[in-house]
Amino acid sequence: MKNLAFAKTDISNLKLSKGHKKIAEYIAENYDKAAFMTASKLGEKVGVSESTVVRFASILGFKGYPELQKELQRMIKSKLTAVQRMEVSDSLVSDQNAVKKLMSADIELIRDTLENVSQSDFNEAVSAINNASRIYILGVRSSAALANFMYFYLNPVFENVVLVDTTSAGEMFEQMFRIGKDDVCVALSFPRYSNQTINALRFIGDRGSKIIAITDSSESPIAKLADILLVAKSSMVSVVDSLVAPLSLINALVASVTFSRREEAYNNFNELEHIWDEYQVYDMQD
Repeated sequence: MKNLAFAKTDISNLKLSKGHKKIAEYIAENYDKAAFMTASKLGEKVGVSESTVVRFASILGFKGYPELQKELQRMIKSKLTAVQRMEVSDSLVSDQNAVKKLMSADIELIRDTLENVSQSDFNEAVSAINNASRIYILGVRSSAALANFMYFYLNPVFENVVLVDTTSAGEMFEQMFRIGKDDVCVALSFPRYSNQTINALRFIGDRGSKIIAITDSSESPIAKLADILLVAKSSMVSVVDSLVAPLSLINALVASVTFSRREEAYNNFNELEHIWDEYQVYDMQD
């Protein structure tokens, strides 16, 4: 049997049992589904015991089946088509368990992000934003919602925030052509990664600007282009990308930047409150 791309060890010379060969063949042909199966479910699917699946993961060089499963998910999450996502979602989530299943998964993503985020990198990102001449915020497709959120809350604090409109590739570069070495770009990208973001960051890097990348992994294509990397876990167990952990990290980043500019932020918001009140921006009824 040829070596498997997801294995941590060369198994081409190993003698696999009949059961292990069945597992390997199933994963190779159905990697998109196998990546989200429990050891018990995978064993049931191929006709072997759960313990056989666990031993198979060990043979491949993993500490256990969960580590093998995470490696499979990491490999495929940027490659699944929308149709494949629907198929995976149908096999994992039903109308009866959607709320509990997906919200529980979101909790785990936030916990995983909290446990692994680099405090030093986070502090460096806060400092870079505070010291930048201009702050560019870039997010494409589903990440555009994150970019808009960040812009909405940074704009009242800074005079120099630019939300890059990514609806047109040509216009995107026109908005950024003045970017320079004293500026910073906060770039957000999660699977499926957009080539538009990657190309924009290559341009920004060539201009000497500092890049803060907020993405799901150190192996993300934008991580390699970043000066500062903040990792926030995302998930695509359902057809909808789960971006709660990135949003939580952005929330913490905005709050930290605002706290470090308390007096300026206080004055700006105080003035805004008068404007909102005068022009009845918000419903103030009791």
